[in-house]
Amino acid sequence: MPEYRSYTTQFDREVSARELDTVLGPLSPSDRLALDDAWQALQTGLLPWKTRLLITASEVSAQLRTELTDGACEDTAVALLIDQSGSMRGQKMLFTAASADIAQEFLATLGITCEVLGFTTSRWRGGRSRSRWTWRFRPSHPGRLNDLLHIVYRSADDTRASTGSWHLRQMLRPDLPKENIDGEALLWAARRLRRLPQRNKHLIVISDGAPVDDSTILANSPTYLPDHLQHVVQSINKAGDIRLATIGLGYQTHKYFAASVYVEAPDELGRSLIELLGRVLAEQFKSGAR
Repeated sequence: MPEYRSYTTQFDREVSARELDTVLGPLSPSDRLALDDAWQALQTGLLPWKTRLLITASEVSAQLRTELTDGACEDTAVALLIDQSGSMRGQKMLFTAASADIAQEFLATLGITCEVLGFTTSRWRGGRSRSRWTWRFRPSHPGRLNDLLHIVYRSADDTRASTGSWHLRQMLRPDLPKENIDGEALLWAARRLRRLPQRNKHLIVISDGAPVDDSTILANSPTYLPDHLQHVVQSINKAGDIRLATIGLGYQTHKYFAASVYVEAPDELGRSLIELLGRVLAEQFKSGAR
């Protein structure tokens, strides 16, 4: 395959959740109403589901406390990396946001550093990156042709057990989901983890499909993005400093990840995420990591 590259990174953005307006612009009145409805559904409509998940989180936490020392928890960092492509709209994103909310509290209560990250693109159909390629000299195999948008919903320096979930409200914006360029998102999340002082690092990816960006695929090859994702996963596994795991939401991700969980329906995601976190943390302790 041709070596992976980006045609330009000039239009890529990394922002906190509260800064999304600087990239996407303010919400339209109809999108604001849709966001309010989604937020209301998360806050009240999912209350019985959240109560059951909190019980599961409490049970897994109690089990972990019998196995993990305080030192092991303090020396551990977990990043949740969430696919925010267009196919994640609706119930998938609603349950993902609710699951991430409880997972971050679960980890913080254990004393484990946690980041919640999201990835998509700023525009459809390539955005300004493709426009630049179109109007300038057009090399064959230009590489990635879209504007990355990486979002920090919770950063590692946020030590609160509960953040009030306001930042996760932004995850439900109707104008947010677009394309998914997974390989570069994993590299970004891994770089953030590697800057942290904790010795034990886990990266959990939640996704509902293979990498897709029509602009990039049409100008390169149909397997350009999946091949890069596979290469990135292999390189992280080879480095050995970050443990990778993934949850496929209606999608079998085992092709790329050694540790993967398949979830058929969105309402199964929360329990699967908490149980996966419990399993990888318990395995870390049993392996002798501190």
